[in-house]
Amino acid sequence: MKYSLLYFTLVLATATTMISCNNQADTTTAATVQDTLKQDIGNPAENKVMVPISGCYSWIKGKDTILLKVDRFPNVVSGILSYHFHEKDSNNGDIDGKLHNDTLIADYKFMSEGKPSVRQVAFLLQDSAATEGYGPQEMQDDKMVFKNVHAIDFKKGIKLKKIQCAAQ
Repeated sequence: MKYSLLYFTLVLATATTMISCNNQADTTTAATVQDTLKQDIGNPAENKVMVPISGCYSWIKGKDTILLKVDRFPNVVSGILSYHFHEKDSNNGDIDGKLHNDTLIADYKFMSEGKPSVRQVAFLLQDSAATEGYGPQEMQDDKMVFKNVHAIDFKKGIKLKKIQCAAQ
């Protein structure tokens, strides 16, 4: 009985020591890992993964179609724009631009007649539609740009309806 009590006390003391050592090691390890992360990546608030808010829109009339996919980030918008008009050259390309409230002004980079081209496009993005805007344009630095972005007319523009984005 004496040996059992001594053995139990010894086991209890060893277990208590191990637990306290493990807690200290975990605390030290956690602090070391945090310090290392701060040194390696800087301020964690500056290193966020940005997931875009995506939206897809289409317009179909007879054999003509326009497809637009936009990926909204906090400061920029990127995406894909395709024009397919029956018996005319199709234009497929990328857009990169900025959203000003609900108005997207973007550069549309596409191939036309086998040659790369760039022109500015404008879309009024709403909950259920994206309306293309039109206005006078001029050539600047090898790209067509709106003469006055504040005078873009969305009233007579083609209205693309919001659709479900296709799985990729």
